[in-house]
Amino acid sequence: MKGRLHLGLPMWANDDWRGHLYPPHTSVDGNLEDYARVFSAVEGNTTFYSGSPRAATVAAWARRVPDDFRFCFKLPARITHERRLQGIEADIDTFLESLEPLKGQLGPLMVQLPRDFGAAELPKLQTLLGRWPSDLPCAVEVRHPDFFHKGEAEKNLNAMLISHGANRVMLDVRPLFSTPAAGHPGMLQAQAEKPRCPLHVISTSNFPVVRFIGHIEDTINLRYFEPWIARLKLWISQGISPFLFVHTADNKGSPEMARRLYAQLRDQLSLPTLAEFAGERQSSLF
Repeated sequence: MKGRLHLGLPMWANDDWRGHLYPPHTSVDGNLEDYARVFSAVEGNTTFYSGSPRAATVAAWARRVPDDFRFCFKLPARITHERRLQGIEADIDTFLESLEPLKGQLGPLMVQLPRDFGAAELPKLQTLLGRWPSDLPCAVEVRHPDFFHKGEAEKNLNAMLISHGANRVMLDVRPLFSTPAAGHPGMLQAQAEKPRCPLHVISTSNFPVVRFIGHIEDTINLRYFEPWIARLKLWISQGISPFLFVHTADNKGSPEMARRLYAQLRDQLSLPTLAEFAGERQSSLF
């Protein structure tokens, strides 16, 4: 049985997407429906900063997307960065309970660890994964150099993820760091915020997560994305369902870049055409 590609962006609410992904004169917060007509998943960064959402809010999200749409929320920073996975059992339970209205609409929830969370703290990750619900996909993003040298630390991490059926998040920042920022504000900020980690491509479970952090130049993005086409095609043929999340330096152009990358994939994977953006569809009526 073949897997399925899930395509998405880091969020669905962005003022810069009005008149493009969304109609020009509507509330971006209210355009989850328009987002879900085009994309099949979203990272959902809001929970990283804001914590557990209200049950009524989550129930409203569930009603506004199709059944096969997937939310891939990040664990709150309070759990991963402030508490560093220590004594977080009650917080985890509260967070997961808040997402209960989504039920089958959850993709891999992401455990994004701090840059200084190294091999010595792996037992805390082991404890978290040991009590993770078996019916809920999990993805772990590490950023410490310990896990990028193909030594014992990385071997232990990958073995842990495999044994618990957890996915390793692949953060591809090669396009972003391929040139100097050259005074571009979005590039300067993105290069300051994103970790310059090597890319290690590995699937440790059934839902590998690729976070592709793009450049402001399309040609650079397309060049770095080219090798991903064969890898995604292989995973899907093996029954694996990858999640591809597309970022640009300032995320203004993320929807359009995602469409360009998807067009490359469509030709190789026999995928359906991506739906037209709501803002463009409305413009064509006048």
